[in-house]
This record gives sequence, structure tokens and C-alpha cells, in this order.
Amino acid sequence: MCHRDGLRRGLVRPHVAAGVRGYAWLVVRFRQPTFIGLVAAALLVGSPSSADPPATGTLTIRVTSLRSNNGQVGCMIYNSAKGFPADSTMALQRLWCPISTAASTCAFDPTPAGIYAVACFHDENKNGKLDTGLFGIPTEGTVVSNHAKGFMGPPSFEKARFSFSGAASELQLHMAY
Repeated sequence: MCHRDGLRRGLVRPHVAAGVRGYAWLVVRFRQPTFIGLVAAALLVGSPSSADPPATGTLTIRVTSLRSNNGQVGCMIYNSAKGFPADSTMALQRLWCPISTAASTCAFDPTPAGIYAVACFHDENKNGKLDTGLFGIPTEGTVVSNHAKGFMGPPSFEKARFSFSGAASELQLHMAY
């Protein structure tokens, strides 16, 4: 399509343009792509959702009901099912927290609002991994968000997921052995 002085051909019918030239010119000018682009750009720039950064806050996990003060607690936070809960290398953050009076507190770095799942385990011998026995059943305590349970395996991300608003929050989890 050809353009002339920023005007698009065919926007004004010839009989309208011939009858009211000044008015037709305003209509054509108003319908220019440049004007529409400027209006759209002004709306996007003024939009609060595009300018505001996502909310971030500290998510704290309080793990209780540990059977001893030995070792440490490993806490991992995931934002997808990939690797949850067994592969800690796929976690967004991984923390090792000390134990005091059969409890431990893990505070994740500021985390943006979103959908997450948390997995924790009691690393009693402090070897940095979840020890398992026969058939891969854990010999150390484990817990995931929502206290989700798996059937013939670990719980799924879908059962453990929760919505985090980005405001500082604390989850209470009870370790199971």
C-alpha cells in the first residue's frame, strides 16, 4: 500500500472528502497509524502493571518434630515439577540449616511471587544427601509443602505446590520418619 505524507490511501471515501474537505482531513489524520501508535505507546507506558517490579519476599520454613538434634536440615524450593523433590540440583535455592531443640528454620532469599513447592529432609549424619534403604525408602526424615504424600514414591509437585504472594511468609512443616 502506498503512503503519502503519512496518510493511508483509501481511508476517506471520495464523496466525503469532496463535500467536507476540512472534516475529512481531520478524520484521515486521526486514523493515521502514527497517531494510533502514539496513543498505544502512551497507554503502555502509563500502565502500572508493566512498570511495577514483581513482589518479592522472604519465605521462611520452620521444620519441627525432628527426632534428634544431630546433623542438619536440607531445604529446597522448586518452581516446577522438574527434579522435585529428589534432584536438589534442579531447585531454585538449596539451604543447609542447623538444628536446635528438635527444630530448624530455613529462610530463603527474597523470592518473587509465584507457584512453588518446598522439600526438606533431616540429614542426620551430615553427609549432604538423603540416605535411603531397601527399595529407595528414605532412612532419614522427609517432608514437603502441604505435607503431601506420595504413593509408591515421592509426592508430586502438583500435590505439594502452593501460591506465594511475594510477601514475607512462614510455612510450618512437621518432619516425618
